[in-house]
Amino acid sequence: MSALAFVFSSGWASGLNCYLVVLVLGVSDRVHDTEQVPDVLQRWDVLGVAALLYAMEFVADKIPYVDSTWDAVSTAIRPTAGAVVGVLLAGQADSLNGAVAAVVGGGSALLSHAVKTGSRLAINSSPEPLTNIGASITEDLAVLGVVWFAIEHPRAAAAIAAILLVVGLAALYLVGKLVRRGWRRWKGRGRGRDQVPGSA
Repeated sequence: MSALAFVFSSGWASGLNCYLVVLVLGVSDRVHDTEQVPDVLQRWDVLGVAALLYAMEFVADKIPYVDSTWDAVSTAIRPTAGAVVGVLLAGQADSLNGAVAAVVGGGSALLSHAVKTGSRLAINSSPEPLTNIGASITEDLAVLGVVWFAIEHPRAAAAIAAILLVVGLAALYLVGKLVRRGWRRWKGRGRGRDQVPGSA
């Protein structure tokens, strides 16, 4: 159950920022040789690629509309990363436990990714950079805190991640109108600039 709780927490965090999850797990394993974290995540090449991609997301995640575009591109990446990290944490890729870990990690990542994507669309319904920057920093701090806490206290961290997920889904439902407005703005961005005044 502790391993599954760890998988759930990491999956939830991967839906927000999968590259930061890999960095936190890899650095903690390299510094403390953590038993729960597979050694492959502490390899320098893995950490280097994760750091580069995290740096790219760190910038893109704070720019209105660019963040939503990045989220759209990440729709397949984040759940897949959550599933892969879940299998690695389970340590048994060819067993039923590995399959369950992939489903739990990928599923929780998909749900948290949906919350993040929807919340950014809601924020972009009134585009200005301060809310995007604040949301991005808050998400990164949540990922850092939950994953770091999950290494030593996986069940408590899973409970926190579950609460945050439920609250996020409920908030997303309540701001559905803003999400739809942000979706229309994101889809229609740039169209007005391409039209000549007075042309049909």
